[in-house]
Amino acid sequence: MRIKHVTFMVRNLEESIKFYETITELTVSRRFQAGPAELAFLTNGSGETEIELVCRPQGPKFEGKGMFICFETDKLDEMHKIAQDKGLNPSDIHNPGDDTRYFYVYDPDGVSVQLRVFPK
Repeated sequence: MRIKHVTFMVRNLEESIKFYETITELTVSRRFQAGPAELAFLTNGSGETEIELVCRPQGPKFEGKGMFICFETDKLDEMHKIAQDKGLNPSDIHNPGDDTRYFYVYDPDGVSVQLRVFPK
């Protein structure tokens, strides 16, 4: 068993797509209307990582307080600079001494997104 995708209810689909395309390098694989909602699925191309963004103008909104999602990267320093250059206010890069390094940045709806390098 594995997680197929993680879904986030978002206030602004365009803003959220732009954020996740920038910070995680995922790209929109499909986008469509489903009743009053608009959905976008973003993937890394091979399909092992996928997130679903759902925007329902009259529906409930998720506030990401109290959770975070972690993405593994091999370009931590480059992604940190991109986050800084885009004004996303990333945390400092942390090095906890276990051969990992990471930083956090918040998505437009308050979800804490961690980018992390893991030991090989």
